[in-house]
Amino acid sequence: MATPDRPPVSETARADTLFRQGVAAFNGGDFFDAHEYWEDLWTDYHLPDKTFVQGLIQLAVGCFHLTNDNLNGARGLLTKCLPKLEPYQPAQRGLDVTALVNFVKHSQEQVNTIQACADFDWSHRPHLTLGEG
Repeated sequence: MATPDRPPVSETARADTLFRQGVAAFNGGDFFDAHEYWEDLWTDYHLPDKTFVQGLIQLAVGCFHLTNDNLNGARGLLTKCLPKLEPYQPAQRGLDVTALVNFVKHSQEQVNTIQACADFDWSHRPHLTLGEG
């Protein structure tokens, strides 16, 4: 419901806001929050790229597991997200999906060789930049 000081927000604008909030949270290392924004988008809206958004959710949760000392959880989510992201290469929603896929592949190699989440090398995490498309 609109209030005098706040005009109604279109569904498209709200969906775009949730997506952007997820991107900002991911870039800030707030992986749980990124997952929450993208999950709200995924569950509340009819999306033509629903599988892509689900892949982002799984990626964010996998990263969250790495920060929460859950190596097995990270392994599982990184495995699940890859086939959901790969078909959207090279880009989707303005994001460089190829860079995301490369990060996931590199991360999978790491989580299969490290003994503790503290040993994970975050230097390959891409900064998500919203471009065209």
